[in-house]
Amino acid sequence: MTLGFSVDALLPRARGGGQLRMGLARLDESEWLQLDPDRAVRAEGFADFPAGVQLAPEAATPGAELAAMLGLAGALPEAAAAHHEDMCLLTRRESEDAYRLVGAAVAWPSDWHPAEKLGRALTALHAPIQGYAEQLAGGVDHFMDRLEPGKIFGRCNWFIAPTVARRWVAQPPELAFAHVDADNAGETLFVRSERQTLRRLPATGAILFTIGVYVEPLGALSDTNVAMLARAVRSLVAGEGDRRGAGAYAAALIGYADGRGLETGS
Repeated sequence: MTLGFSVDALLPRARGGGQLRMGLARLDESEWLQLDPDRAVRAEGFADFPAGVQLAPEAATPGAELAAMLGLAGALPEAAAAHHEDMCLLTRRESEDAYRLVGAAVAWPSDWHPAEKLGRALTALHAPIQGYAEQLAGGVDHFMDRLEPGKIFGRCNWFIAPTVARRWVAQPPELAFAHVDADNAGETLFVRSERQTLRRLPATGAILFTIGVYVEPLGALSDTNVAMLARAVRSLVAGEGDRRGAGAYAAALIGYADGRGLETGS
């Protein structure tokens, strides 16, 4: 099974709850990036969020390498503007063990601010994720060290949001989801999935992290995916459900799934 380019196609590959895991899939070159980006929408996204472009000096050379690899003039911002995916560059200094974020061209962040993350190491980048340091950090570091040029890996995740907007900043859950109930959840809850890929640039050795954002209303998804989400909100690891605001929407989502006659557990 590979990674598709829609919420319905991505969710079967996403973690449904429980312990954190990378959940990587090997991708062919033809599966790396979406083939039909809407460049006008991308330009609008960056115009609305100029703070999404953050560049440390270390991003200049790998950014130029990336743009050239994609047949473009310029560097990281031009590469991201020409594709559906947001793009980040990570490098490791000779004196350090950890990869750090040195460049970001992110039009549609999922509740994070690139300016606050620039220069941070991986564990610090993921600090808001409950359990990352204990369950996943070691495996991620090992994977990054061993990633070879020419190999592409992908994974995906999901969030429940109260908006279809691609650039999403979370609000207090009790306010953001106050209008949601089991009867209207199909139209008022939106499932946001990030299609993430990792590959090493061959000349500079920098690692490129891409994030393709897809958003659909809950009611537009398949029965299988709605049932998975209803089960998942019951079993999120301790603390993660609070970070995702699950307590404010879980009853509505589960009630909506039950109303569709789906098996959601108990």
